[in-house]
Amino acid sequence: METDSLYLLLQFPKGVSPPVEQELLLQGEKKKFLPPTSREDPKFEELQKTLMEWINAELLPEHIVVRSLEEDMFDGLILHHLFQKLAGAKLDVEEIALTAVSQRRKLEAVLEAANRSLKGDEQPLKWSVDDIFGKDLLATLHLLVALAKRFRPNLPLPSNVQVEVITLESTKNGLKSEKSVEQLTECSTDKDQPSRDPFDELFQLHPEKVKVVKEAIVTFINQKMEHLGLSVQDLDTQLADGVILLLLIGQLEGFFLHLKEFYLTPSSPAEMLHNVSLALELLKDEGLLDYPVSPEDIVNKDSKSTLRILYSLFRKHKLKDTADRVPRGPSH
Repeated sequence: METDSLYLLLQFPKGVSPPVEQELLLQGEKKKFLPPTSREDPKFEELQKTLMEWINAELLPEHIVVRSLEEDMFDGLILHHLFQKLAGAKLDVEEIALTAVSQRRKLEAVLEAANRSLKGDEQPLKWSVDDIFGKDLLATLHLLVALAKRFRPNLPLPSNVQVEVITLESTKNGLKSEKSVEQLTECSTDKDQPSRDPFDELFQLHPEKVKVVKEAIVTFINQKMEHLGLSVQDLDTQLADGVILLLLIGQLEGFFLHLKEFYLTPSSPAEMLHNVSLALELLKDEGLLDYPVSPEDIVNKDSKSTLRILYSLFRKHKLKDTADRVPRGPSH
């Protein structure tokens, strides 16, 4: 561990003052800072991107969009909505907090509830009200990673994300700086990694064959939906609202879906998400989902996720149709 204060100065571009000049440290006080080299680390950037996409997918029905974890999470508003969605609990806090005092009070209440839910999972806690309210990116990331591990353990966070941090301490002899490495996500083993399904390999190794697979599945769907007067040309866009998907599952699996159970003409992302979530529940109940699929991915027209769920139906019913057409020899 280094204690050379010159190291700190070398980490900041020419013309940019070290953060200590912008924030007064009291004697004995310590504060962590991320040098530019750490902020620009590809894995560090990937972790932020993954967490932002996850939060935006979770809060899609509420039309909440996060663009910066550093700037958008500090006042407790998004954390409030995110925690309620994840924990399925209603927090008794004010919905809109406009002043710094009310924002901090709200954040404190939200973190208190979150910390209770994480008790035993994350010890000691690597964040505080002061850290989050002060827009401490490291603390914010530690909190979000802990929430993801607790409530969405299948979320594919990049593994072994670690960054170099600089800790500044104000002493009676002046400013002291130390360099250390902070671990944000765990090292994963092959055992921890979810197994790759055929579509992972198809999109990565044989992207030219994706079109062929799509055409086969489109033909299959249109054969099954023909008598309903429905047809599909574009899987990604036409399946995104869940309507055709639900009707297809009903046809193939023999379900009668009452019109009160889903939105036949969804007019909002929330209604689309309801339809797709219902479809995935039906597939899961029938044992057809071998790999986890996020309903938000279908609504957002993710091609791989859409193909993955359609192939589960194609594989079962296309093969069944083929087997039924194979002539059987005479019985003895």
